[in-house]
Amino acid sequence: MTPRHRRLLDHIRQHGDTSVDELARILGVTTQTIRRDIRELEDARLLARYHGGVGIPSTVENIDYDQRREMDMEAKCRIAQLAASQVENGRSLIINIGTTNEEVSKALLRHKGLRVITNNLNVASILSNNEDTEVIIAGGLVRNRDRGVIGEATIDFMRQFKVDIGIIGVSGIESDGTLLDYDYREVRVTQAIMEQSREVWLVADHTKFGRHAMVRLGSIAQVNKFFTDLPLPPEAADAFEKAGVEVIIASP
Repeated sequence: MTPRHRRLLDHIRQHGDTSVDELARILGVTTQTIRRDIRELEDARLLARYHGGVGIPSTVENIDYDQRREMDMEAKCRIAQLAASQVENGRSLIINIGTTNEEVSKALLRHKGLRVITNNLNVASILSNNEDTEVIIAGGLVRNRDRGVIGEATIDFMRQFKVDIGIIGVSGIESDGTLLDYDYREVRVTQAIMEQSREVWLVADHTKFGRHAMVRLGSIAQVNKFFTDLPLPPEAADAFEKAGVEVIIASP
């Protein structure tokens, strides 16, 4: 995405449905330019056109995995490096589904003595390149679009363990600290991961604020550390502070 695309999306996430004329005024470009930007972002399923304007797309379906993997990659890498730097050698981890989590696994490749349980085949493939890390893969149904493993068998598998740190990702964060995702089967696995982790670390970039996924995963009060790339929106900052969550910002 271009910097203008990011500004456009950030405005809609903060203010909701917005007209083309309003976006053109705010960004200082012509309405023709905004319409072209909207078409490109709509093709990427990052925006949806409504009568009279544009807004956040459906709460029912997530953005395609390949598109998510490329979105805000620089921010995801910074978040991943910072989170990995706080993982001590010899720790036990569960890492769930998500593109930021996959970047965390890359950042853990130099660690020693880790034992990592995951329901993400991409994470397992990455960390299997580290001879000093033992990787345990959960059983269950493999979701084709992102190689995530979900289902009842996955939940039962996760409940066999008690680990030092659960590293999770989410699809959306409400201003009151509610954590959201799209697939209820994935949500149930993540809930089991949180229950079986002595500490829960959430890794998510700023674009997750204002994304309205359909399924409630839990509350930020269940999280110990939150790694992100920008300061929190004011309302969310209040919710995080009240919940006692340690917010760690991977600044540029």
